[in-house]
Amino acid sequence: MERELTDPWEGVLVAPACGSGIGVVVLAGSSGRIERERARLLARQGLTALSIRWFGGPGQSPGICEIPLETFTDAVGFLRAHGAARIGILGSSKGAEAALLTAVHDPRVDAVIALSPTSRVWCNVGPGRDGAQRPYRSSWTWREQALPFVPLDDSWTPAGPGSGPAAIRGWYERSELTFAHLLPPAEIAVDQARADLLLVAGGDDAMWPSLPFAEQLAARRRSDGTTVRVIARHDAGHRPRLPGESAAPASPQYLYGGTPEADAALGAAAWPHILNSLRGGGLTPGPSRPLHPVVLVR
Repeated sequence: MERELTDPWEGVLVAPACGSGIGVVVLAGSSGRIERERARLLARQGLTALSIRWFGGPGQSPGICEIPLETFTDAVGFLRAHGAARIGILGSSKGAEAALLTAVHDPRVDAVIALSPTSRVWCNVGPGRDGAQRPYRSSWTWREQALPFVPLDDSWTPAGPGSGPAAIRGWYERSELTFAHLLPPAEIAVDQARADLLLVAGGDDAMWPSLPFAEQLAARRRSDGTTVRVIARHDAGHRPRLPGESAAPASPQYLYGGTPEADAALGAAAWPHILNSLRGGGLTPGPSRPLHPVVLVR
């Protein structure tokens, strides 16, 4: 069963014919798209999947600027109202940032799958409702209050000839140094979330340092004695592809790192753990020593 949604957001709800007691909110990153293919993939595995447009749609901010986290808690409530007793959120990049923050603020979230995550809140990507991109503002609000964030250092320039798509990982790394005093209040407090946490990251991510971010999140969880699993592949980039998904399109603006083969291999390695976590099987034990080039971190 697949149903198009127009209210309270644009989206798609995909469910197996027999129904499911497990619901998954599926969030894209800064593309802003509705993740139809990923939602259908999850529904084929017996899960009810809801993918929404969380910015850039009617009545929404045109960019990722001061997006209310209530957008995502409402999506959790939508799935609960449609019979889901267990709720997961699967998000990529900025969608992973939203997924992690939602789990911190909403105890109804049982599992978070964060693909290419960040460990802290960053500034806006694109304009807010007022059309302005500067000065920088938080990407998110909660109960109408902006979350503490890290801005970007606009003195950074990409290496290379200056034409064609660029790798912007260095922009985030420079900004962490420039605004080091702003990092602590912007950290995502995953130790306060009750949800199972699965992190998937590529070491060759050219958009931002998602593997170091994932390791920071994992350390934060472990410091509190809560469970976490990191699945990484050192040659994968920013866009891991799950089994059955189409290859990610090239971008005229950004370099994402990795290769199609490595990105698909990372997605394939993560897939059974993703399904296990969403279904409530907990975090399955990994091998006692790292695999090469896939590393499973406890």
